[in-house]
Amino acid sequence: MNNEDRVTRLEETIAHQAKTIEELSDQLAEQWKVVEQTRAKLDRLTERFLSLEEQSLDAPPITRPPHY
Repeated sequence: MNNEDRVTRLEETIAHQAKTIEELSDQLAEQWKVVEQTRAKLDRLTERFLSLEEQSLDAPPITRPPHY
């Protein structure tokens, strides 16, 4: 294998790796969006849960009916 062939193979390898890195970067960016959306949903659910919990603390205690 001569030097020109070796350089060509190296260039092809580099081009393939650059494409793979770009694809992985795009996938990572998409996954980060999903993580951020999930985090926002979790924050909203946590706020809702805490609000419901506070409301239940204000409710009268559950007692047994007198016929028990």
